[in-house]
Amino acid sequence: MKPEQYEAIIEGILFAMGGSVELTKLSEALELETEEVCEIIHKMMKQYQKNDRGIQLIEMDGAVQMCTKQELYEYLIRVAKQPKRHVLTDVLLETLSIIAYKQPITRLEVEKIRGVSCAHAVNKLVEYNLVCELGRLDAPGRPLLFGTTEEFLRSFGVHSLEELPALNQDQMEEFRQQAEEEMKLQLNV
Repeated sequence: MKPEQYEAIIEGILFAMGGSVELTKLSEALELETEEVCEIIHKMMKQYQKNDRGIQLIEMDGAVQMCTKQELYEYLIRVAKQPKRHVLTDVLLETLSIIAYKQPITRLEVEKIRGVSCAHAVNKLVEYNLVCELGRLDAPGRPLLFGTTEEFLRSFGVHSLEELPALNQDQMEEFRQQAEEEMKLQLNV
């Protein structure tokens, strides 16, 4: 098969699926090694950039997805009207950060870190598809384990969790002290 035919097949699959497709599934469908599929995809990525096309391919955590280039969102909004944008409050961002850095993690563990109930925040993050259930902890009560999703990676522009910024230990200690002070104030009220 000619390289252009592989590109057409990959393009067709990604377009039809809409979401991300694992590289291993693409390699199985094409009957090629994963490395070969990666080479074809990287070539396609360069072509889409060079030709100033309206779509792009993005890689994330062992998968690839076709999507609209960000600089064209303004025009997309004109057609689709106002797409629903989820607002991440400070509480949601704080909860999401804890889950992203500590996953897999239970809701109770998040609450211990935050010092307050976070059931609503976790539910909202699941609703926004930024967090998902990863299974259950093998402990009494079998609490749910939570972790981030591919949508989280897309939304924050990272390809994998390894790209998240490293935590500064001095800042962490400062945050811990602030949280303890807030808890003391809440208990005194």
